[in-house]
Amino acid sequence: MRRVVELTETGRGPGPRVLLLPGLGARGAGFQALAEHLSAVARPVLVEYPEGTLAARGAGELARQVLAAAGPVDAVVASSYGGMVAAHLAAAGAARGVAFLGSFTRPEHLGLRGHLIPLMGPIAVLGRPGPLTAALASWKRIPAERVPEVVPTTSLERMTTLHRAFAVRGELPAPELRKLPVSCVCIQGDRDVLVPSSTMARLAASLPPGTPQHLLRGVGHVPYFTHPEECARLLAPWLAALAPATGVETAA
Repeated sequence: MRRVVELTETGRGPGPRVLLLPGLGARGAGFQALAEHLSAVARPVLVEYPEGTLAARGAGELARQVLAAAGPVDAVVASSYGGMVAAHLAAAGAARGVAFLGSFTRPEHLGLRGHLIPLMGPIAVLGRPGPLTAALASWKRIPAERVPEVVPTTSLERMTTLHRAFAVRGELPAPELRKLPVSCVCIQGDRDVLVPSSTMARLAASLPPGTPQHLLRGVGHVPYFTHPEECARLLAPWLAALAPATGVETAA
């Protein structure tokens, strides 16, 4: 059982250091392909969240755990629930840029679906997600050996997802980023059944004016996993504009 945030540094070049944050029940390892595509222009860092009841106290607490492990970074690429974590990091001045991939910073960005986030916990435990759920989320068939990168498959992962989903309802919302000096970009799949494409407009309205919005055709909830090359193409110029912060060192 992971008791702390675990980081995997995948790049040591001069580019911006960027954290890759997974969603509610996904593994950071699912970002591996995107990290490889970004390694030419950035220093990607895979993130695995802590597990267990005490590690699932909400997005704000998770952001503090991530910050303690990684320190300030140049950018964050966040999927789904990871957007809430990223918003806390940006509001704390720990990240100068955030890319939201099928993501949100507050449940209300999901519309009525935002009230259903706590149900994702019981679904993870009782529904025992597998290949069918992973395919529905991804909008394409996923090889059996890679299903654990997309949905929680172990008992510990499912219980952690349960507690983390329940924490969403009782925690303070992430601060608004609209008036903060943070560079943002939104990427959304038009076949996302968990975070519908309408979410992107609501999210963008809470971000700095002029935030770019990209809608990917035929893409589901995890574009970083299913379409890493296309995501990298959109993220590369944005990352290139984020010069490494002075004094920020790559973690050992």
